[in-house]
Amino acid sequence: MIDPSRLETLADLRIEIDRIDAALHQLLMERGEIIHRLIEAKARQGGGSAFRPGREADMMRALVSRHQGLLPLDTVESIWRIIISTFTFVQANYSVHADISGGDAAMRDCCRFHFGFTVPYVPHRSAARVIEAVAKSGGDLGVVRVDTPEGPWWRGLVGPGAPKIIARLPFVERPDHPAGMPVFIIAQPLAEAAVHDVVLYDVTIPKGGDRLLRGLHAPRLEILDRFKTGPDLCLMIATEAGAGLDEWQETLIRSGAAEPLVAEIGTHAARFDASGIQKVAAQ
Repeated sequence: MIDPSRLETLADLRIEIDRIDAALHQLLMERGEIIHRLIEAKARQGGGSAFRPGREADMMRALVSRHQGLLPLDTVESIWRIIISTFTFVQANYSVHADISGGDAAMRDCCRFHFGFTVPYVPHRSAARVIEAVAKSGGDLGVVRVDTPEGPWWRGLVGPGAPKIIARLPFVERPDHPAGMPVFIIAQPLAEAAVHDVVLYDVTIPKGGDRLLRGLHAPRLEILDRFKTGPDLCLMIATEAGAGLDEWQETLIRSGAAEPLVAEIGTHAARFDASGIQKVAAQ
């Protein structure tokens, strides 16, 4: 027979919750103190970008892999994204410039999910304006929809000093993601901090080539977008690191196309598919 005196009361459980909340707050403050020391260490070593896309990707992979229990993965991902983004903001203030040509509401929700409310949100009417704002800034980020209908907008990323794509979000992929609109994150070029799981290119095929592309496929290479600009065909291509872009170009030339003009416009981490983990958690 259960002893009623040993049963947990609501008051007991609330005391436990308060203890955990206080511990979480204390740990966040301790993290802030470490960030302060990190800022000082960076200053001694000559500075450097506060953005670390590879480290963020590793943190999110670990987070999703170990997550279990009643707390929704969406909530945990959002909390960690805000922690990462806010502490990055503490290291070096930055704003998020967003392309709202496809609508402000979805883009605003996306930016708030990934960057929180501390980081300033600056809307722009086109991807080109976003790239221009990032280029003029001291360290801001740009957010552009992967499927934006504007332009070959990515041509603004061509050149060694131009901004580059450094991430694709959401990093954790799942069909029911609350901020699931695919976006590219654009920043000033990152030297030591870039991650190269996926490499993005601007490819221009002089005098057409659209007909030749039909049925022309290459493993680990994806044409993300294409636009005709006069007689030329402009492509945005994503390849896995080390994939055969050269072989694809050679095949295209053998098919009768002029030699393509190729320029790297960014890199990002491979995205994490959480569907299998979610199915296990739902059983």
